[in-house]
Amino acid sequence: MDGIECSLLNLQEVKKAGFRFDSDYYSKSNLKLSKLINEIGTKTIGEYGGRLDCSAFYPSITGYYSNDRNLIPFLRVNEIKNGLVAITDSTVFLPPQVIEDNSTTIALAYPGDIIIAKGGNTLAKVGLVTNDYPQYATCRDVIILRTNNLKGLNKYYLWAFLHSGYGQRILWRSASQTGQPHLTLPAILNIKIPDNLSLQKTMEQIYEQSVALQKQAEHIYGEAETLLSRTLKYKKASQHGPVTAKKLLSESFLKTGRLDAEYYQPKYDALFEALSCFNCKPLGGGKGIVRIKKSIEPGSEAYLEEGIPFVRVSDVNKYGIAKTEVFIDHNTVQNIESLYPKKDTILFSKDGSVGIAYKVENDSKFVTSGALLHLIVRNTKEVLPDYLTLVLNSPVVQLQAERDSNGAIIQHWKPSEIEQVVIPVLDMPTQEIIAAKVQESFALRRKSKELLEYAKQAVEMAIEQGEEVALAWLSDKVG
Repeated sequence: MDGIECSLLNLQEVKKAGFRFDSDYYSKSNLKLSKLINEIGTKTIGEYGGRLDCSAFYPSITGYYSNDRNLIPFLRVNEIKNGLVAITDSTVFLPPQVIEDNSTTIALAYPGDIIIAKGGNTLAKVGLVTNDYPQYATCRDVIILRTNNLKGLNKYYLWAFLHSGYGQRILWRSASQTGQPHLTLPAILNIKIPDNLSLQKTMEQIYEQSVALQKQAEHIYGEAETLLSRTLKYKKASQHGPVTAKKLLSESFLKTGRLDAEYYQPKYDALFEALSCFNCKPLGGGKGIVRIKKSIEPGSEAYLEEGIPFVRVSDVNKYGIAKTEVFIDHNTVQNIESLYPKKDTILFSKDGSVGIAYKVENDSKFVTSGALLHLIVRNTKEVLPDYLTLVLNSPVVQLQAERDSNGAIIQHWKPSEIEQVVIPVLDMPTQEIIAAKVQESFALRRKSKELLEYAKQAVEMAIEQGEEVALAWLSDKVG
């Protein structure tokens, strides 16, 4: 009987838990956690005035997805990153009319609300809705925790607790175990919140500092993008410009092997005409700027819950890598360490969301999917990695990606085409200015993220060691 764990409970305790009969709910670690929270938690989320909402069944709206950021952002689980709601290049937007037509089924979230992933592998992911937009449409996979009526509970403290290790364990414990685990609205409202009044007052200050740093980072990154476009004297063509062009056979199919009309749109000609005024080099190939290294695609059957982190395209954007939920075994391939990205390696997506570039800040111990190419700059005295990464994420390369991958049902950018991507190589002083701005932007992002981690850790410390210890630790970290 060694290794068997059991807990003894009376029927009253089972009744109080809503007649939960799954054994994991009553594991010793979960019972210890419940006792700890009950001792310092005086009220539930519902008793504090929290309210819940979520989208119901609605007809397919994928046909209305848009990249127009003037519309209403549509929040899915992928928009929850590092505890915040992040609007990225993969976020889709919906016209107001779609929201109006489905007003009884598509729930709206507002700045200050907290959204929680409902089920699956992403269950309990928590995000605080930012004030970038006045309202957000939400998909059926998230629950909205409305915070505007909270009394005696700071929404930033509530978010920090739910995002903390303790909050995550409680959310997972409260999930229904019928079929696939999923969160229910009553279970969330019944979660008790530790009563740390002094710590609550500090959470908003930390959050505001973090947001200010994030905004500053975005501004400086925008300055780098603007400097690049002004130097190249190139502005992305309007969506409403001419879309027809006349091409001789000798300058179209016989030269490129392409017959799809989209490949020859005037906006691509305008791009290459602008680039012709500058020193340009191909991205890869024998005389290219980078060496291109491929990774592996072991298949979903190789995915594990622990092991070596396996980073996929969905985990990457131009600002960083999200915490992956997929791992692979160390023995998946021989000498797997050779696949780890080194400092200044640029990860570049060729499938799905093509043309996303992110420069790895330090030697890393993870493996990427085969859809992410590893670009290693051959001569950093000629091209700076930070400068190249910005160019890869700019319209200069994004248009080339669009042109090459047009016509495919699933977006795919051939490595042979990626090698031929035209890169403007500006003078080194200009590259250095751009690179410095990019580096400053990323340093501010790291500081912003660090502050949010401090908030989460302080909540955990207050539960374990008391509020005074947590406040003293925060004062030392934040000042």
